[in-house]
Amino acid sequence: MFQGETAISVDDKGRLAIPTAYREPLARACNNHLVVTYNPFEQGCLWLFPLPEWERVRDDVSALSSVKRSHRDLVLKLIGAAAQVELDGAARVLLPASQRATSGIDKRAVLLGMGNKFELWSEQAHLAKIRQTIGEEEISEEMAGLKL
Repeated sequence: MFQGETAISVDDKGRLAIPTAYREPLARACNNHLVVTYNPFEQGCLWLFPLPEWERVRDDVSALSSVKRSHRDLVLKLIGAAAQVELDGAARVLLPASQRATSGIDKRAVLLGMGNKFELWSEQAHLAKIRQTIGEEEISEEMAGLKL
């Protein structure tokens, strides 16, 4: 549903404007209700889910056994930190200050459409990540079977 890379500005109040191309799909998919939470696998990145997709992810993560530390950490970073936000009349969302600070997102960021969700990267973290190449030793069997 969502794809593409957009350089984005975050204003002094912590608001970012959703790009025009995503506004109608978001209105249809979630009535402009998103959930913002940490990306538990990458520093400098937040995830933004349309509410129905978030509910599916939340339920899947909640079903994990709390016996394993990695499961508890995932619940902490995803569910414990989740904040529901809504697009305002100018199609902006207010990002929680604690999430902005922890992820290093300030005035300049990069919004990536990742299919079922968005990733919001600090400009510096995105630049560092995008410059990394995928080494041969990191290629999984599933990746090797792709026809790129």
